[in-house]
Amino acid sequence: MISFNRILRRTSATAVVCVCICATPLLAQDKARPYDRDLLRLSELLGAIHYLRELCAANDGDRWRKEMEALIEAEGTSALRRVTLTKRFNKGYRSFQRTYRSCTNTALTAIDRFVDEGAEIATRLIKNES
Repeated sequence: MISFNRILRRTSATAVVCVCICATPLLAQDKARPYDRDLLRLSELLGAIHYLRELCAANDGDRWRKEMEALIEAEGTSALRRVTLTKRFNKGYRSFQRTYRSCTNTALTAIDRFVDEGAEIATRLIKNES
């Protein structure tokens, strides 16, 4: 007689194998684009800005998260791309969440620098699109 735990392990192993097999064509189909490096950096910056502006009581609400959603909508042409962009946003958010617990002058300076860098990247991306 097969135990429930053994069935559960087999089912879990089968699910993992299926996910790997199904994801392989997805990875092969999702070709890198020349501007991906900029998109990933922009995603990370948006996450950092979202956290820091929230911390410093900028009353932006979800503005920066919505900017990220718009970026994902425009560039997330596959599940893999959407996940990758989302992970970078979360990385930016969490890295500053671990560093800053209150709004400081350094946090405000970081916001300004990140907004400037994000604007430069966005301008570069728009110019390359034309």
